Amino acid sequence: MSTTPEPQPATTTSPTPSPGAGPLPIRMLNDRLLVELDDDAAERRSAAGIVIPATAAVGKRLAWARVRAVGQHVRQVEVQDRVLFDPEDRAEVELEGVTYVLLREKDVHAVAAPRATGEGTGLYL
Repeated sequence: MSTTPEPQPATTTSPTPSPGAGPLPIRMLNDRLLVELDDDAAERRSAAGIVIPATAAVGKRLAWARVRAVGQHVRQVEVQDRVLFDPEDRAEVELEGVTYVLLREKDVHAVAAPRATGEGTGLYL
């Protein structure tokens, strides 16, 4: 008489902020996103190579960030997506020494398309 193994409950863990680190000690709710600002969000360079600090006022500028955790009602964005949002409308939280930004899914303006891996024929259609 064979017995079927009982199904194990599904466990979900938050993604890690960097390779080798443990899971984040947070679970996002509803339509909330936890994102980490890209390194280039602090300052940028002009075409001539001049460094422009993040404190320079240049009008309304959107920022890029990497999604680290999503709530259960988020439908359009996935963990590790790169998203574009308005940095003026943000709430910050620090977890394990890393500063993250809390957003609602509706506050995200765009999701970056994945980059080509360089494999294939080299034709771009």
